[in-house]
Amino acid sequence: MKKIIVVGGGAAGMMSAIQAAENGAKVILLEKTNRVGKKLSITGKGRCNITNFSDVDEIIKNIPGNGKFLNSVLKNFDSNDVIKFFESLGVKTKIERGNRVFPQSDSAKEVVDALINKMISLDVDIKLNTKAEKIIVENKKVVGVEFDKKIEKADSVILTTGGASYPATGSTGDGFKMAKDLGHTITKILPALVPIETEENFVKDLQGLSLKNVKVKLIAENKKIAEEFGEMLFTHFGVSGPIILTLSRKISFLLDEGKFVELSINLKPALTPEQVAARVLRDFEKFKRKSIKNALVELLPNALISVILDLSFIDEEKHIDSITQAERKRLTETLRDFRLTVAKTRPIEEAIVTVGGVSVKEVNPKTMESKIIKNLYFAGEILDIDGFTGGFNLQTAFSTGYAAGNFCSSF
Repeated sequence: MKKIIVVGGGAAGMMSAIQAAENGAKVILLEKTNRVGKKLSITGKGRCNITNFSDVDEIIKNIPGNGKFLNSVLKNFDSNDVIKFFESLGVKTKIERGNRVFPQSDSAKEVVDALINKMISLDVDIKLNTKAEKIIVENKKVVGVEFDKKIEKADSVILTTGGASYPATGSTGDGFKMAKDLGHTITKILPALVPIETEENFVKDLQGLSLKNVKVKLIAENKKIAEEFGEMLFTHFGVSGPIILTLSRKISFLLDEGKFVELSINLKPALTPEQVAARVLRDFEKFKRKSIKNALVELLPNALISVILDLSFIDEEKHIDSITQAERKRLTETLRDFRLTVAKTRPIEEAIVTVGGVSVKEVNPKTMESKIIKNLYFAGEILDIDGFTGGFNLQTAFSTGYAAGNFCSSF
C-alpha cells in the first residue's frame, strides 16, 4: 500500500487526500491549524461558490494567471464533475447569476463537513495543529516529511498549503519556502481580488455607497489598460466591489512596475455625452428655482452630489439660474469621467487570492508532479495560478487536487 502525505487541509488538500485514498493509498493529511477547510468555510461570503458551470474554454478565459496550464486537468475533472462529486456526498447544488454554483443550503459548512466526512470514511489520517517542517528528499526523490520532531516516510507528498492571502486560515506562504528549498522557482507574489486604496480623502464620506451599472476604466500613465461594467463599493480607504476586485490583479502589476494608476468612473455609461448633457439640462429646468445641490437629487445618490460638484468646481449652494454653460459642461464631463487616484492595494493578507507561486513551468500540467523532484506534487493556490471571482479559483483547487491525488497513487 502506498503512503501519501498531503500538506495542507484546504480545498485542494482535501480533494487530493480523498482521491489518493479512493485509489487505496494510506493517506496522512497535515493541517497546521485547528481545523481543515478554514478558507473554504468563508468563501462566497460563507455560501461557498464551489465552481462555475461553464465549459473548459470559458473557465480558462476567467483564469488570467496561467489558465491555459489547466487545460488537461480541467478536461479530466471539469465543473460538471465537481457538481456530481459534491452531489454524491449529499450536497445538492444550484446555479445562480453568472453560472456560479452554490450548495442549495447556502452553507459553506455543509461543503466542508461533506469533505471531512468523506475523508473519515476513507480512513484518511487527519492530523490537526501539525505543521510540516520539511520535505525530505533523497536523490531528487521525495522520501518523507518532517513533522512533530520526527520523519514520516512517504511514497509521495502533495503540497497544498495555499498562497499568502487570509493568513488566519493558515495560508501564510510557508509552502512557498518549502518548494523553494527544493529548487522550485517562486514567481513574484502579489495580491489579487483585493480592494484598492485611493489618494482622495473624500472616499471616507462615501463609505458604504454602492454604485450599480457603472463602467470603470483602469488608466496607467494616461493610457487605458482595461475596463469593467457592473457594481462597485466605496469604503473608508477607497473602493471595492466586484468590478474593482476584477481590475485589482492588473492594478497590482502596474503598481509593482511603478506606474501612475487612476480609475475613471463613468456614472452614466448607458448614455452618450450628448444624452448626459440633455439629462442635466432637463433636471436644471425641472429644479430651476433650487440650488444646484438640490437639483441633482434624481441624477445622483445624495452622498455623491457634493463630491461631484466639488470635482466640477461648482459651488453647491449656487442657484441653478446662475450656472454657466462652462460649469454645466464640466459637470457633464465629471459624470462620465469621475477620477480616483490609486495609492495602493490593500495588503495581501486581505486578498481573496494570491498572484504568483510555484512556477507552472516546473510542474507537469497533466499530473501536477514536480519536474524537479520525483513524487512531489502540487495543487491549489500554491501554484502560480489565479482566477477571477465566480467559482474559478475553487474549480482550480478541485481539478489540480483531483489530478495530484489520482496520479500520485496510481503508479
